[in-house]
Amino acid sequence: MSKNWFVYMVKCKDNTYYTGVSNDIKHRIEQHNLSKGAKYTRARRPVKLVYSEQCEDHSTALKRECVIKKLTRSQKKELAK
Repeated sequence: MSKNWFVYMVKCKDNTYYTGVSNDIKHRIEQHNLSKGAKYTRARRPVKLVYSEQCEDHSTALKRECVIKKLTRSQKKELAK
């Protein structure tokens, strides 16, 4: 398993965005799509990875996640391009 941490954003089936952190994005997306991920994504499957950013450690990834979660929908959409 990678020791690198990532902040990621997925687009849900209902066109909403979910942001999280992981040190194994591929596995985390699989978990979301198997209804074993976050409660928010369980009813909004399938999810598709639209953005990821490598961070130097877990703490940095969590801080970046907070910043992204505060963005407006249009800003998240722009980030996902």
